[in-house]
Amino acid sequence: MKRLRRDELLIKLGEAKSKAGRAYHLVAIQVPKAGEEVTPETFGFALDRAKLRVTRRREGRYLLRSNLTAQDPAQLWEFYVQLTQIEEAFKTIKGDLAIRPIYHQREDRVEAHIFIAFLAYCVQVTLSRRLRDLAPGLTARAVLEKFAAVQMLDVHLPTTDGRTVILTRYTQPEDELRLLLERLKLELPKQSPPRIAAPKNDPHQS
Repeated sequence: MKRLRRDELLIKLGEAKSKAGRAYHLVAIQVPKAGEEVTPETFGFALDRAKLRVTRRREGRYLLRSNLTAQDPAQLWEFYVQLTQIEEAFKTIKGDLAIRPIYHQREDRVEAHIFIAFLAYCVQVTLSRRLRDLAPGLTARAVLEKFAAVQMLDVHLPTTDGRTVILTRYTQPEDELRLLLERLKLELPKQSPPRIAAPKNDPHQS
């Protein structure tokens, strides 16, 4: 069997660390020094039972460290929960809602952009809350992916007098999505009435 060199061993240990996650620190590893060969005397590993006992004692507990020692611990925990909720909100806005920064030049446009982002987040939270009661097990992201199958399109029908009848229609949902709508007690809006567009060269068209 080919014996590993020290550099190759370090690479494999790095791969094992990334796969093991937090459990990696429970193993005590002896690594050969620079210039040493990989032998049973220079390389070895063993379970660190002292760290394992500490980890088991902490299972089911959450340790929160803070420099605000004068605050009530219950209030500190409330602050921490609020912080996680804020982080989750930003994650939802950038992830599920895919809202990206737009560099506006006017203050009113900046406020409008923030307002639209806030409305989108409100809809996301409302959908998540509705799913919790009516369709537990589904996430807002999964539902939005299903709704993406419904598309809106305009059908243009030319007439003999040069005008165009425009029908704005959405595609009919599949059976799975129709069942989801019933479960959420939602109804798609009625199809829009047709519109008539005058010819482009109509002198009466403004």
